[in-house]
Amino acid sequence: MSLTTLSPNHRKDEKFKNFFRQFENLFFYAVLKKEIGNSKKVLDVGCGNYSPLGQIEKTFQSEGIDIYPKCIKVSRKNHYHDSYRLGDIRQLRKFYSQKSFDTLISIDVIEHITKSEALKLIADMEKIARKKVVLMTPRGYVDQGAYDGNPYQIHHSGWTTKDLQELGYKVYGLRGLKYLRNDEATIRFSPWVFWGLCSAISEILLYPFPNLSFQLFATKDFTKQKSIYTTQ
Repeated sequence: MSLTTLSPNHRKDEKFKNFFRQFENLFFYAVLKKEIGNSKKVLDVGCGNYSPLGQIEKTFQSEGIDIYPKCIKVSRKNHYHDSYRLGDIRQLRKFYSQKSFDTLISIDVIEHITKSEALKLIADMEKIARKKVVLMTPRGYVDQGAYDGNPYQIHHSGWTTKDLQELGYKVYGLRGLKYLRNDEATIRFSPWVFWGLCSAISEILLYPFPNLSFQLFATKDFTKQKSIYTTQ
């Protein structure tokens, strides 16, 4: 349904929701940009058809890898990355050599594969990264099936703060207080405007408190600490 088929009040509400979604992403973009820092080469693992790297000032070259051809096609059309690779991220070392990128990011990806597959993926990412690995995933298991014709959208695992901390990651919270959102990550209460603003404010306040937040944002800096995995 397009905005033109909605009533004036509904159109106004939808426009505000779209504006709010863009606004609430600003904090995430700022945090991501800070973590990328002075990296010159960035790999977006499981890039999908949308990448946050397309929304921040790029002072680096980036490549996106994804298993789903339609995602690569859409992302390429929007010029989110400088280069692309169609491939299964569960076999990441098949495509990339050790220490070949400064920073690797994987945003809302590890929940789409099993825990054992994700642990292997994280280990592979750490071997490929020269400086840093950045992960983002919902806190806890969030049920999701296939949609938009993409079977890889199904969720197969859930993650806790402790899971990522035990892998040596610093973990922060994003998307605000989890209680304010449903499983689709949308605001669950009305009026939407009020609770949406509450969520946006809580995101900033709860950034140091991942156990209260909807989303987990995890980083490991290899200029300050070593990978727990071997470099073989």
